[in-house]
Amino acid sequence: MSEWKEVEFHELLVEGNISYGIVQPGSHVEQDYVSVLRVNNIRDGRIETDGVLQVASDIESKYSRTRLEGGELLVTVVGNPGQCAIVPPQLAGHNVARAVSVARINDKADKRFIRYAFRSEDIIFQIYGGTNDTVQPTLNLSSLKALRFSLPDLAEQRAIADVLTSLDDKIDLLHRQNKTLEAMAETLFRQWFVEEACEDWGNGQLGDIIEIHDGKRIPLSKMERDKRKDGVLYPYYGAAKVMDHINDYIFDGEYVLMGEDGTVRTDDGLPILQYTAGKFWVNNHAHVLSAKPPYNNFFLWKYLSRTNVDEIVTGAVQPKINQRNLKSLAVPKYPVRRVEYFNQATAPLRSRISQNDRSIQTLEKLRDTLLPKLMSGDVKVAS
Repeated sequence: MSEWKEVEFHELLVEGNISYGIVQPGSHVEQDYVSVLRVNNIRDGRIETDGVLQVASDIESKYSRTRLEGGELLVTVVGNPGQCAIVPPQLAGHNVARAVSVARINDKADKRFIRYAFRSEDIIFQIYGGTNDTVQPTLNLSSLKALRFSLPDLAEQRAIADVLTSLDDKIDLLHRQNKTLEAMAETLFRQWFVEEACEDWGNGQLGDIIEIHDGKRIPLSKMERDKRKDGVLYPYYGAAKVMDHINDYIFDGEYVLMGEDGTVRTDDGLPILQYTAGKFWVNNHAHVLSAKPPYNNFFLWKYLSRTNVDEIVTGAVQPKINQRNLKSLAVPKYPVRRVEYFNQATAPLRSRISQNDRSIQTLEKLRDTLLPKLMSGDVKVAS
């Protein structure tokens, strides 16, 4: 196997260059615009195109140096520094916002390997300084260029990237399958409860149809989570995503998680939701909800996913949805029989989604277990 060498990030860049994106993104426009990717579009090593900002082309034209061609490595530098993803060909012509940097990797490295290296403990330590400070730092270009990477030869980089990419491709396929299944359920929900809605249904409140389990939540610092890495691992949820995996759980079953503070709403005013199944841990930044019969959690999830929550969000600097406001959210008094029919009709979809979610969790655990071992050279692959 090859000897690993240490290099600084600027040595892996085409002509050593890296750039910030658009300083002032502006706002959505309807005509003559260019799509701009922001920090919230880069998730778990992938680029999600929901909520992409649309900027007037005359503003964007000033930043042609960061206009994407496909194949670049995007690295976030503000908000959640060090998150990165490779730009697929279909996003050529997009641009990026100020909080995202554009790096073009030269032929000394496999860009996929570098993407995974950004998730290694060594690089995370260099970015965050090994602290548990809740205030996330800004990664300036000088610091980004100076990050030190340990690399094997190119062939071994590719072999390692192939293993991890194979797992991520399977995870991505299952996520896409679930999106299709969710869209089928959404179509049925829209038809039965929106298009065929009746004025005489009346109004109730969300508190009438949910149980809130926030009292069981236990937040853990990164230091505490790092001590819980042996044995079987379970997802550790934050307000908007799985933040970690640890060897214990406090919930077992199906629940709907809804962002409580920090990340609580989308740009369109919709709540940040996660649908959970199985054993998991959750911190105190997400409400833990379950539905009262005849409703079920799947129905609750579909209802909340299309409900604007702007009126119940408080806090100008730190947005928050407290329990009192959450319970007051208006909910139509849907006919019981119609709700029961929806539950029956979507049962096969729910089952398949849950099965896919369990597979995703298994694959993510395998990937997250292999990643540090492969990136440190503790586990070798044939190149």
